[in-house]
This record gives sequence, structure tokens and C-alpha cells, in this order.
Amino acid sequence: MKIYNGGKIFIGLLVFAVLAASPFIFNMGKSKTAEKPDIRIDTPEILKLEDKKCVAPREQMRATHMKVLDSWRDAVVRNDDRSPVLVSGRQYDKSLQNGCMKCHSNKEEFCDKCHAYVEVKPTCWECHIEPKEKKS
Repeated sequence: MKIYNGGKIFIGLLVFAVLAASPFIFNMGKSKTAEKPDIRIDTPEILKLEDKKCVAPREQMRATHMKVLDSWRDAVVRNDDRSPVLVSGRQYDKSLQNGCMKCHSNKEEFCDKCHAYVEVKPTCWECHIEPKEKKS
């Protein structure tokens, strides 16, 4: 059986294979193992609190904080529901800046380190004004 244009087909397949493998070839040996960030939550606002609790347990917030923020955003922006969240008798505003960032005021330490570690670029600051941190 004779394959017409076999040489051209073989070269085309070879070029395709090289192009498909190029991201893997170029990144070979460049894997980086970043240190897991040690996040300190000892901001002045948190230190003032007697009961240092958030809207959910720490591990749950680490895993699902974006789901919480997205649901708050949808409630506030789409449904005009600005009612505060009650947890253990304490009220939390459904707000990134007036809720979360009120206690977690150290954006560089609290947000940026983890997002850099997992290589995620949050879209929060496309709409919200990014907080200016005081240099001490």
C-alpha cells in the first residue's frame, strides 16, 4: 500500500507533536517549590477582639472563602440584600472592605501571600478600591 504525500504527512505530524509538547519541553526542570506561606492574623483589630472568630471556621474559610465572597456579592449586587450575617450573635457586613478587610487589614500578609503561593489572581480589586497599607 502506497501512502501518497507520506513525507509531507510525516513532517506535519512531527511539527504538530513538537508544538504540542513545547510547553512541557520549555518548562522541564523549572518546577518551583514555593514555601507554604505562614499567615499571621494578628492585626490590631483582631487582637482587640475577645472572641476571635470569623464567619466560618478557619479551615472552611481557607477552602471556600471565594464562595462566601461570591455569594455575598450576588446577594448585595444582584438581590439588593445588604442584611448582615449573624454568626454566634456577632454581625458581619456582607462586604469585602467593610467586612473582611476591617479585621484582616493586612492585605499583603493576609491575601497576597496565599494568592501568590497558589498562583491565583483575584478579581476583587477590579471593582473595589485596593487598600493602602501603612508602612511601619
